[in-house]
Parts: sequence; C-alpha cells; structure tokens
Amino acid sequence: MLTDYTNMTAERVAQVVDDAIAAGEKLIGNVIATDGDRTYDNTMAPLDQAITGAQDAYGVGGFMAQVHSEETVRKAGADAEQKNDKWLAGLAFRSDLFQIIKAYGESDDAAALDGERRRNLEFWLRDFRRAGQELSQGERDAIEDLKKRLIELNVTYESNLAEWQDGIEMTPEDLDGLPEAFIERLAPGQTEGTYLVTVDYPDYVPFMNESTNRELRRQLQFKFLNRGGEANIALLNEAVRVRWDMAGKLGYSSFADYAMEIKMADLKAVADFYASIEPGLTELGVAELTVLQELMEKDHPGEEIMPWDWMFYDTLQRKLDFGVDDNEVSEYFPLEAAVAGMFDICGEMFGIDFAQVEDPTAWHPDVSVYEITDRASGKLLAHYYADLHPRPGKFSHAACWRLKAGVAQADGYRQPIAVVAANFTKPSGDTPSLLKHDEVNTLFHEFGHVLHNALTEAQLPRFSGTQTERDFVEAPSQIMENWIWEPEVLQRFARHYETGQPIPTELVTKMVAARDQNVGLKMLRQVFYGHYDMALHGGDAPSDASEAYFDLVGITLVPAHPDTHLGASFGHMMSDGYVAGYYGYLWSKVYGDDMFSVFEDEGVLNPEVGMRYRSAILARGGTADGMELLRDFLGREPSSQAFLKKIGLGS
Repeated sequence: MLTDYTNMTAERVAQVVDDAIAAGEKLIGNVIATDGDRTYDNTMAPLDQAITGAQDAYGVGGFMAQVHSEETVRKAGADAEQKNDKWLAGLAFRSDLFQIIKAYGESDDAAALDGERRRNLEFWLRDFRRAGQELSQGERDAIEDLKKRLIELNVTYESNLAEWQDGIEMTPEDLDGLPEAFIERLAPGQTEGTYLVTVDYPDYVPFMNESTNRELRRQLQFKFLNRGGEANIALLNEAVRVRWDMAGKLGYSSFADYAMEIKMADLKAVADFYASIEPGLTELGVAELTVLQELMEKDHPGEEIMPWDWMFYDTLQRKLDFGVDDNEVSEYFPLEAAVAGMFDICGEMFGIDFAQVEDPTAWHPDVSVYEITDRASGKLLAHYYADLHPRPGKFSHAACWRLKAGVAQADGYRQPIAVVAANFTKPSGDTPSLLKHDEVNTLFHEFGHVLHNALTEAQLPRFSGTQTERDFVEAPSQIMENWIWEPEVLQRFARHYETGQPIPTELVTKMVAARDQNVGLKMLRQVFYGHYDMALHGGDAPSDASEAYFDLVGITLVPAHPDTHLGASFGHMMSDGYVAGYYGYLWSKVYGDDMFSVFEDEGVLNPEVGMRYRSAILARGGTADGMELLRDFLGREPSSQAFLKKIGLGS
C-alpha cells in the first residue's frame, strides 16, 4: 500500500521516525537478550528488520525535506533525517552489538552461511572495524561524535541550498536572444514590466545558453556559483576537517583512503585513470577552445573566453556547425511523450509494463505515480514516483531516491518504491513542458537508478537495488544515456508537440553528429571535479574548499569566475556516497559504455540482451561485487575501448 502523503504534517514526520527508532531498539534489545545458541534468524535477521524500518521511515518522513511544499514540514523532514541517520550510524559503534555479532561470526551456524547472508555478516564485521571497535571506548566515542557531526553538517548544508532563492530582474531588452516561450513562463519582477530570471536550472541554463547580454550572463552566473553562500563553504570546510580527523583516529593516512576502502578503485587506480585520459583530453580541449575563441572574437574582439561565455558559444557553435537549435529540438520532446517513450523502450527491453496510478495521494499535485509490473507474469514489481517540476524549497537539481527497498519478508517479497525529483520546465498556457535534449538525457539517466531499485531481487536491505559500490552505482544510469542518441530509438517517440510529426531523420543525424562537439572540454570539467574532490579528501592534508577551486580550475582550460564559491553548492561534496568518489561518474561511465557495446553488437533494442542485463546487473543489486556482475554480463573482462571512443581518444 502506498503512503498517503497528502496529510503530511511536521508532527507526523517526527512521529514516523521516532516510532521506527523505537521499534528498531526493541528488535536490537531482543537480539542482545537472546539466550542459547545464536543463529542468523535470532541474531542477524532482526538487525535487517530494524534497518528496513528506519529506511522506510526516511521514505515517509525524512524525504519530505527534499520535496514538501510547506517549509515547516521540510524543516521537520531535515530534523527527522538527521535523527534517523544518527541512529543508523550509531549501530556500528555499539560495543554490545559488536561483541554479539563477533561471537556469532565465530559459530558453526555462521560458518555454514552462504550467499547474501554470508556477505551481510562480513559487511557488518567490516562496519564494526571501520567504526573503531578495535579501539578503546574513549577513542570510539570520539569517532562516533565526529560521525554524528558530519550528519548534522550535511543536513544543514542541503537545507541551505534547497531554501536558497536568488535571481535578477530583467527588462524585455535584457532578454535579447531568448525564445518567446522562455520569456512567457518567467515570473514577473517586482518592478513593473520586468521579469525575474532565477538561479533555478530551468531559468539559469537557457539564459546562459542563449542570452546575448554578456554582462548579465556574468551576473547571473556569479549568483548561481554563490548559491549556499559563505555559510555552506564554512560547513563544507568543517566537514572536510571532521572527515580527516575521523580517518586519522582510525589509522588511515587520508579520508580518501578510508572512504575508498569499500569501493572498486583505490587512490592509485584513480590517479592512473586520470593520467591515462587527461593529456589527450587537454589536447582536444585546446583545439576546441580555439574554435570557440574565434566565434567570440567576432562579438568581443580581443576578449578571452570566460566561464560565463562558454555555454553561450558552445550553443552557438552547435547551431552554426551542425544546424542544431536546442529550442527546435525541444519541440519534439514534450515531457509526457518523452516519459511514454522511455517506458515503451524499457518495457520492450526489460520485459516490464507501466500503468499510472489514479489518485496517488502524493505530496504535491505535480507528482505522478506508476506501477511497474513484470510483462511475462503480470506480477507487481515496484512503484515509481515522478516529481519533475520546480517549486520553492524543493531539491534544486535531479536525483533518484529509494523510498522503500525491495526485500524478502515472511509473507513474500516486498515491492520497492523509488522516486525521481527533477526540475524540468513546467507547462505554460497551451505549451507543454518541452525538454532540451540534455534534459531527456537527465530523465533517462535518473530512470536508470529507478530501474536498478525497481527490478532488484536482492533478499536483504543492504544489497537491494542501488546498494552497490558507490563507484559502480552510476553505471546502470550511465548506460541509459546511450539510447537517447540512437536514431531508431528517438524516432519511436520524439514527436512535434503541435503537429505530431516524428522528428526528422535529418535533424537526428545532425544531433548525433553534434554529440561529440567540445567533448574534450566537457570531460575536462568532470576531471576537474574529481581532482577537486581529491584535493579535499586525498593527498597529505585537506585543501580549503574555495582555494582548491581556484588552484585546480585551470584543468578546465577556462578561467575561474572571480569571487565565487563552487563548494557552496557542490552537494556531492557533502554526500557520503560521493565524497572521495566523484571520480565514479567517469569511472562508472567506462562500465556503462562497455555494457552498452553489447547492445550495439547484438541490437540496441534487443530484448534478449535486455533481459540478460536485467538479470545479471539490475536484479542482483549489491549481492556481489560490481566487477563480478560486469564479468557475468559481458562474458569477458571489462574494457575501456567503448568509453575512449566516445570521448574522442579511441578508434
């Protein structure tokens, strides 16, 4: 049964989490009080149940911090998230629990475990070690305090960013170059006859892409790069210091060493990876920047390309060199048709069907909810919430969350629930929400995470869906991006919102030709983000979050925007999963592209390959290491050949 979010209050948010923690404490108390022989069912299974309950409580209560319309409920959600996360994190610091699990691990019953249960025990013992259970009580308490402080910092940082509002009032003349459809949906400014262009993505990105007013581009980007302000920079710098302190107390040489212990890669592997691609990308980027500089020279002789110019001239080049106008393209991607096309393609490949839920009792009228069923059996597999339009106080980017994990229970398998929150342009008047092609890319990317959660067959919460190594978790979303560049895929669902005509073959051909435009510069920005992450968390000592930006931004070949603070809104640097792990976006793209090469060889919409992928990758979640999953699907060792070809470094 789906949660009724329509009557969510601050009190209910708090109560849901309090009840889950109380139930979890009771379960753990029973584990500790158990007499006689210990078994998995009386020792480990109650822990799984307690964790499932706490995770469910986040999906009802804590998640409201990201999406609810009422500020009081969002604040209660943030408080509940913090309380919930602290309780979950505290489990590994409990010496009484550690002694019991350690003793059970030495029993004959534990020795006979296999599969997920064996892996679960091993991971619990690893968690205890990484929480300092081999240290003194005082040292362990200090580490737990640091862990709790990190949770506080993260929740506060996220709240600051979600609540941030800023923009520039502009006259009609200031909006030269912007399409009428963009101008029509802007909110009015406080001054009569003006429009408010905000730092929200649906305003910011089109403005930076198409505004001919260079000075206003500079001003808007300045505001965009200072979202979160000095407060968030201070929070990030404190979080970095806390992480290093915690890692040092646990005996690690850096926080990156600590964080990457449980990932696919280590520091040397990441350094080698960047070293293998950075020189070639830089050579490409220099040549690409020369072309953009020549375009800019016609408008601003003698001026150097600055960060507020790059998006504009990249867009202009796409129009001039390839005849691709993002606004023309968007007319073929009304949101509803893009979603229907995505469902159709995924249904065909992965053997699933989608049905919209009537009266979904979601947290906002914009939210749609869908049932996902298995096509062969008709069995309900999962639910998917789609919250795709911006509103004040809502999460400001695009991401997928798991509201409920798919897990085995006494009465059968419990269906998972996943949600995507994004910020695509809302319909306006007679014009539907029209997606730029890169927004279609975002839609498919995030839906890859949904599929990972929805099609899981893992039995335990620890391994359900996206609970994999954090530098593998993006691979099932990265692979999804490939389908939106396939002509046979696009022409199945891309229809003009007024005429219903399919997207012209000629336009698709131009789009595909333009796909690799400035790929060197775009990849260098990803490399820069990865180096920035490691400057904070690797090496001999942490860097200041603002200083690291200015020290490293030269990697992108474009100068820094003076007096801005990337770290104030770079939310990945406050997220446990991505800290000392931002490299994972490119690292996992290697695997996503490699897996897609199998579809390219055997048919990009081949349902046999799709079902193999569903079974080998999506269904298994984190029940095995990512490298094992890859080998099982590929039937060989993974290769970077497809990735290198896509970024212009391979043949």
